[in-house]
Amino acid sequence: MPPKRTVTPTAAPPPPSSPPAVSPSNDANTAKPSTAVSSKPPRDSKTNTPSKPVTSSKASTPSKNTRSSGSKSSSGKTSEPQSRLQEAWRIGEEVWDRYTNETPVRVLMIDSFMGFLVVVAVIQFVYCLLITAYPFNAFLSGFSACVGQFVLTASLRMQTNPENRKAFEGQQEGVAVGTGEKISDERAFADFVFGSLVLHFFCVNFVN
Repeated sequence: MPPKRTVTPTAAPPPPSSPPAVSPSNDANTAKPSTAVSSKPPRDSKTNTPSKPVTSSKASTPSKNTRSSGSKSSSGKTSEPQSRLQEAWRIGEEVWDRYTNETPVRVLMIDSFMGFLVVVAVIQFVYCLLITAYPFNAFLSGFSACVGQFVLTASLRMQTNPENRKAFEGQQEGVAVGTGEKISDERAFADFVFGSLVLHFFCVNFVN
């Protein structure tokens, strides 16, 4: 018989060594591609000089049409009120020139007196509103005198104006308007004086 072989137990092989631990920061650095962009401008391959960035001139500068349209609209808005003011000023000058050139001197004097009465009445009314109305009878008498005298003066102006001569002679453009009695300038002035005396008599008595 062949002799028996004895098997001697061998030592167990050592366990495989674990791979070295890699820090997450290194993995992140190695995994992410480099996103850094060079700040240097690109160079031309022929001249080795930095090339200028190309920008769109149409987007950066406004068009000439928009500028011209904006200027036209603004000038139109400003010229419209100026033209209106100039037109109103021209009409006022024409009216004033015609009034001073065609109106008789007597009528101009009557108009000046009527303007004076208006100014006096306005001063009295403003004084009564802002300062005091005491005594109120004085205010009423003074204001009434101005108003009444203005009405009498306007009547005198109508009777002495040469343009209204036909109306007070009984005929106006072929139409009978009265008895035909002529009212002279002297009679119109006498009526004006008489009415003024009566008016101021009552105003003075009302002041008390």
